[in-house]
Amino acid sequence: MKKIDNATVQRILDAADIVEVVSDFVALKKRGANYVGLCPFHNDRSPSFYVSKSKGMCKCFSCGEGGSPVSFIMKLEQLSFTEALRYLAKKYNIEIEEREMTDDERRAENDRENMFALNDFAMRYFEKTLKETADGRDIGLSYFRYRGISDAMIEKFHLGYALEGRDALYKTAIERGYSEQYLISTGVCNRTDDGRVYDRFRGRVIYPIFTLAGKVVAFGGRTLSSEKKIAKYVNSPESDIYLKRRELYGLFQAKQAIAKAQKCILVEGYMDVISMHQAGVCNVVASSGTALTVEQVRLIKRFTSNVTLIYDSDAAGIKASLRGIELLLQDDMDIKVLLLPEGEDPDSFAQSHSSSEVEAYISEHETDFISFMASILMDGAASNPTKRAEVITRVVKTIALIPDEIKRSVYAQECSRILFMDEDVLRREIGKYYNEFRLKSREEQQRAEVFTGGSPVAQADGVAAGSGSDGESGPTQQMQPAAQQPSGVSRHDRFLRTYEMNIARLIAKYGNYAFADGIDDDGNAVPMTVLEYIEADLAADEISFVNPDLAHFFAEARRLSRYSWDADLARRREELEGRRNQEFSAGVEAIRQKATDVGSISAMERTLRETVDTNFNRGLEEFSSSYLARQMCSSPDDIVRNLASDLVVERHILSKVHTKYAKVDTEQDLLGELVPRALHELKDAILWTRLDDTRKELAACASDYESALALMRRLQEIENARSELAKLIGDRVIAPRK
Repeated sequence: MKKIDNATVQRILDAADIVEVVSDFVALKKRGANYVGLCPFHNDRSPSFYVSKSKGMCKCFSCGEGGSPVSFIMKLEQLSFTEALRYLAKKYNIEIEEREMTDDERRAENDRENMFALNDFAMRYFEKTLKETADGRDIGLSYFRYRGISDAMIEKFHLGYALEGRDALYKTAIERGYSEQYLISTGVCNRTDDGRVYDRFRGRVIYPIFTLAGKVVAFGGRTLSSEKKIAKYVNSPESDIYLKRRELYGLFQAKQAIAKAQKCILVEGYMDVISMHQAGVCNVVASSGTALTVEQVRLIKRFTSNVTLIYDSDAAGIKASLRGIELLLQDDMDIKVLLLPEGEDPDSFAQSHSSSEVEAYISEHETDFISFMASILMDGAASNPTKRAEVITRVVKTIALIPDEIKRSVYAQECSRILFMDEDVLRREIGKYYNEFRLKSREEQQRAEVFTGGSPVAQADGVAAGSGSDGESGPTQQMQPAAQQPSGVSRHDRFLRTYEMNIARLIAKYGNYAFADGIDDDGNAVPMTVLEYIEADLAADEISFVNPDLAHFFAEARRLSRYSWDADLARRREELEGRRNQEFSAGVEAIRQKATDVGSISAMERTLRETVDTNFNRGLEEFSSSYLARQMCSSPDDIVRNLASDLVVERHILSKVHTKYAKVDTEQDLLGELVPRALHELKDAILWTRLDDTRKELAACASDYESALALMRRLQEIENARSELAKLIGDRVIAPRK
């Protein structure tokens, strides 16, 4: 077993043209230096999806999706990093060269592949049994016919049947060469205490469960027996390839429809999903009777933030499921709830209505979750003060989970009406629980960081950086809009994130571009890149990024510059040298065919040499300035790739009026003042947080004269340092390289 080697990965990234890749899925039109089309990630009515050929990036300025060719394919086709690389390698006819895996890697990969292969065999076996055996047709197929399931849905969901025999599948698998080890580890078969092996799903109709990539990861089996001692459903046990908290039934079949509709409909069982698909409503998945998990919520959020939960009219079942749904709110999902008519479930309702009728009913009857929750919990509690107080507390705690302040405010207003409570009282209670949840989340994160050695967080939750406390503003110069925040970070860390993001943006866009001259140990002038300048400046003042994801991003940029840059630059230089020689040779040949005298030949060859040298230098400069952007936007690390994609893409397009009548300095032209300014602003922001902390300390020890005096001296020192920085911010402090 092998993995794609780094050189091959680089060839794929170099060959992948963002316009060509996106054009396979989106009709693009040229607009200035860029291309534009309808976004494939949401229901785009007017073109908002921009593609920059020069930067190798795409971005939707409506929904925010985009990235490099690799990340575009990963998001659109829901592939892993390696799968996306293989897709692009096939598109550009690049032969995959792989490296040898270690023994441990090979053993783990071999086990996983064998388990997937065994599950795929079992699925084909169950399908064949359903269609080609007498018992399969008479029992399994008849059941699906009775439930109104069409042949098309049986094919789409690969439904099957397991024979009643004790070990029919086991014997067939062994005959075909499959190992007993994997029959047991996948849970397709069980072993008794005395060593005998038997089929787990015998006498049941089979529902295969797929991963996002379409691999069979597990099975659900429903008995058709009426005997009460037999469990109605039996599912695959968890294994090295299957963790039920990470899977949603039907997501593989529904993912494209969910992305297109920008809504995920969540139901409970296998048949609910299948019948809804059969009715033409395909953006439907099921939690398969288990409580909703954080991992499942994150799976849904990869496609949409809008979720509609469909319930039958069983109030007890609804109340039991409310706790799991709160996870959706905590992840800032927009949740709606739909109650079906009395006596209906999603399966029966879909079977008895057309696609347009189902969609119309959903649109007309779905309601927001908080209001629904308040109404259903208050039913029967209005006349009991104790129960009513419990309901109000439950609702308040649920609203407090919502990260977005505006949404919390709107729900407080709505629930005030439903619960007959004073809105100000609700707001105060919501604020109290919100602060408690944040404190708990921060403590949990700190414990996790201690345990993992400070590993970066993997998910952002969208808390905006803002002004300081006590009504005083912090530093006013903010180059970037408020950025996505990891949950649980401190107030000061959120405040500093804006300034750290600005520095990270400069690193991502221009990190390896030599923009200034430095001095080496011998006193000689040497070119200094943006990243080197930032790294040296921060190290001189012993400053580190306080936001874990940005610290991780900065470390990855340094790693790439230290360990990949020299080899990649040498390779690019060699390519450009070869191109320069070819251009010069072809140009000389053309000159000698046209020129009439030696003097003209010499003059034209000098001009040609200047042109090819200029092209060579421009090629090196473009490679240097975009190197980190291309590498990090195509990183297998989700944190690095997502941050880079957001940081690199331009948010505005310069009007043609400006470029027509005057030369406009680009951001790259102004790096000589922008990079030092960004660093000064970060230092000023850090000083402001220290100022804020010191003032709080001073207020707390006002009665201690000596301590108060020391704190006042510290305040003055910080103010003096901020005054010195204020003189530098906005001034050009280094001369850019010519």
